[in-house]
Amino acid sequence: MPASSDSRVVIFGGRSNPALARRIAASYGTSLGDVTIREFADGEIYVSYGESIRGADVFIIQSTHPHADNWMELLLMIDAAKRASARQVTAVIPYFGYARQERKDQPRVSIAAKLMANMLTTAGADRVLTMELHAPPIQGFFDVPVDHLYGSGVLIDHVRAYELENFVVVAPDVGALKMARAYAQKLNANIALIDKRRPRQNEARVMNIIGDVEGMNVMLIDDIVDTAGTLTRAATALREAGALDIMAACTHALLSGPAYERIEASPLERLIITDTIPLKRPSDSIEVVSVAGLFAKAIRHIYTNQSVSTLFKD
Repeated sequence: MPASSDSRVVIFGGRSNPALARRIAASYGTSLGDVTIREFADGEIYVSYGESIRGADVFIIQSTHPHADNWMELLLMIDAAKRASARQVTAVIPYFGYARQERKDQPRVSIAAKLMANMLTTAGADRVLTMELHAPPIQGFFDVPVDHLYGSGVLIDHVRAYELENFVVVAPDVGALKMARAYAQKLNANIALIDKRRPRQNEARVMNIIGDVEGMNVMLIDDIVDTAGTLTRAATALREAGALDIMAACTHALLSGPAYERIEASPLERLIITDTIPLKRPSDSIEVVSVAGLFAKAIRHIYTNQSVSTLFKD
């Protein structure tokens, strides 16, 4: 739906990542809109907008990492905005939770990513703006437009500042190979692959390294770091293979369970992440790069009917 001459942009933030929401609004040149979000005594979520949004283009910023209340809060915010006669509602989801359950890879399991897409459209979302989906084909689960951003641009700019020589980009598994190849091309670096076996969820076993890393500075690439088992085992294998400076770059840092302890005890010199998910605690081993400016530009492009894909073309 094209923006009318008298429409306006109003940006709201949920409670899952308020710091990023404020940064996006500030980068856009405005402040967050007035919304009340609270719970009843039993934990039921209540949403009420404190200003008129009739005829407005509403952008609701909410990452949907655990717990599940982050999803419910977003759905209620969308529903309330539609019932308040917003002209168009865009769900801005820096981290799209449940994206790792995007296919039926065994009998009797849920395709959770499809369910989340259905709920967003049922709640009334007119379009979705997200970043680094675990599986890009998830965009096809939606019957509304999806704008898919990549964190690689801001991460690559940050890595370039180190001016490392003899640089190798390493994919921690086959699934990350395409992403690692894109990083290697933009950084003018060689590429290597770690062949691993995963005996069960959240547990990885490094098997062997395909490519030369001895005497090289290396960077591991992935879209999500959860318990950090994959990254830290890979870092250990790379150090044993003779790698020098070892860093990792991941867009979404869930950092569950023993992740912090594993990272801080590993050979990783640094883990570079974006702020799509707030850190549970600071760490000297972790560097955070903000994607607020990229999201603000995307919101402006959506509002003015410009191409969003131009934001991440080389």
